[in-house]
Amino acid sequence: MMLDSHTCYRALKARDARFDGRFFVAVSSTRIYCRPVCTVKPPRRENCRFYTSAAAAEAAGYRPCLRCRPELAPGNASVDATSRLAQAAASMMEDRTLDGNGLETVAARLGITDRHLRRAFGAEFGVSPVEFAQTQRLLLAKRLLTDTVLPVTEVAFASGFGSLRRFNALFKQRYRLQPSQLRRHMHGAAAASAAVDVLKFELSFRPPYDWPAVSAFLGARAIAGVEAVEGACYRRTVCVPVDGKAHRGWIEVAMSPKKPALHVAVSASLAKALPPVLSRVKSLMDLACHPAEVARALGALARRHPGLRVPGAFDGFEVAVRAILGQQVTVAAARTIAGRFAAAFGEPIASPFAALTTVFPAAARIAELPYGRIARIGMPGARARTVLALARAVANGDLVLMPNADIETALDRLRALPGVGEWTAQYIAMRALAWPDAFPHTDLGVMKALGETNARRVLAAGEAWRPWRAYAVMHLWQSLQKKE
Repeated sequence: MMLDSHTCYRALKARDARFDGRFFVAVSSTRIYCRPVCTVKPPRRENCRFYTSAAAAEAAGYRPCLRCRPELAPGNASVDATSRLAQAAASMMEDRTLDGNGLETVAARLGITDRHLRRAFGAEFGVSPVEFAQTQRLLLAKRLLTDTVLPVTEVAFASGFGSLRRFNALFKQRYRLQPSQLRRHMHGAAAASAAVDVLKFELSFRPPYDWPAVSAFLGARAIAGVEAVEGACYRRTVCVPVDGKAHRGWIEVAMSPKKPALHVAVSASLAKALPPVLSRVKSLMDLACHPAEVARALGALARRHPGLRVPGAFDGFEVAVRAILGQQVTVAAARTIAGRFAAAFGEPIASPFAALTTVFPAAARIAELPYGRIARIGMPGARARTVLALARAVANGDLVLMPNADIETALDRLRALPGVGEWTAQYIAMRALAWPDAFPHTDLGVMKALGETNARRVLAAGEAWRPWRAYAVMHLWQSLQKKE
């Protein structure tokens, strides 16, 4: 985002939630930086400095506000290639699921040089990848100290620090407080999460957010044993590898009744995997969306359901398998087959919820199976071969199914898999890759909503909704729900 200081200051004075996470304001007189929605009295214009990221503000010597808490600001969605590249690198570093998450490893996974990655990172965030990663670790530690009662040592390692001594020294240097001092200062907030078996967080978004539609979408596609939507809550089991070790547990997501935020509960078994867990929840619930921009692009199509999001993926492989199983069958039929798939190849897990019993199988597990074993759960042999080819491509690293991954490379590799056509590739791009311009134009629901039987004419109609066609698809599907 190109910062215009006058626009930023107007947004700050208005506490305009549309700009939350798009910039941070640093105050030279206090050496503190805030979100534009901070409730403190706006500083004088001459004392304000505006930055594109929290990392850039901290690199300039500012420390985060304890009231508005910059670590809670929503992320940013982008369709610009350079921006998506930097965001993808940031996601990979935060996810910590690579075998080593150094810059060279991340650049190699993205198919670029580390020099190119540094340039893209600087253009997007205003800092180097190392500075960005350090700030993200510190902000996560600040969140854990504030919102949980995890011991300081556990906070340090959960945030990605290799030693307690290094964590304490950097925290004090940057924030002018010892971690224990911050915890005492925020003791009232921490006490709310006193249950040691559950960690609770808030994840902010830019309003509006159509939670009923999003939860209904996820509920209709929930994989038995793995996911469940009960009342106003979405729950699921998860398995996240960090530094070569698998961490299993569960999450629960619900809308905050008072704030533009989601309440997220995480089982304590996932404490050492919190960065990727929270990052994936943000992706699943599309919290980086800019609803005002989407609404402007879609016009009348978006008016009935303001704030409708495109549900992403907690696990890209899971969503891709679900898409393949959904080829040429109803949503309900695909859900049944996906449930059998998870029951046959997933791992059992204990949880406090009767509906959550199974962890969805990893790509590496499926890649080792003969296709006949997959077909025996009740799918055509050709489809079983497609699932097997997908699993092998993901397991060996040929196919990266993460938000902001290079879209053209990913689509080309998806289309190269046997049995993956344009509908499947676009649906996977829409959800697993978080590509806001994905457009499965041959989808029967899209065609029905448009009253059109010619796929070429559907594709032409979609040009009016670029670069947010994935959101147009969600609105078209939602219009069918109303008709039914």
